[in-house]
Amino acid sequence: MFVTPGYAEEVAPAAGEAHSTDATTAHTETGAEHGGGGLFPPFDTSNYPSQLLWLAITFGLFYLFLKNVVLPRVGGILEVRRDRIAGDLDQAARMKSEADAAVAAYEQELAEAKARANAIGQEARDEAKAEAEAKRKEVEAGLDQKLTAAEARIATIKANAMKEVGTIAEDTAAAIVQALGAGKVDKADIAAAVKAASK
Repeated sequence: MFVTPGYAEEVAPAAGEAHSTDATTAHTETGAEHGGGGLFPPFDTSNYPSQLLWLAITFGLFYLFLKNVVLPRVGGILEVRRDRIAGDLDQAARMKSEADAAVAAYEQELAEAKARANAIGQEARDEAKAEAEAKRKEVEAGLDQKLTAAEARIATIKANAMKEVGTIAEDTAAAIVQALGAGKVDKADIAAAVKAASK
């Protein structure tokens, strides 16, 4: 086994203490051996074999620790993360496909609703137009009937008036002649004069 020599500490003797010459000499020799010109132990070539041995042992233990403890845990963590990421990606793809399907269904329903709304609007316009046309025809028919009745009444009034115009003209002419003082005139002469004037 490799052992490195230790440093001795030089201690000042107490006032009443007796020192043995051998202890002082050994103490001084140890201090002189390592005091001023000695090498730092890790740089001393006589210590290299023990340092290399401990380096190999430490490296081997560290390697075994990494191989058997750290790397399996890290690998497990990476595997779990890989599985979680793959699951999240699958779930995201599934949700995206569901969202795309929902958007497509919404757009289809929206297009159908627009088509139904247009059809209902067109049907309402056609019904309103047909109803307005029917009312217009009904009003026109009523106006035509009223116009025909009014024209018939006007024609009747006109015919009656025309019948009485001659009589009124005869009576008016007779009254004018009498007012002028021409005396009494025969009705037949007045009727003939009125007929001649109306032609």
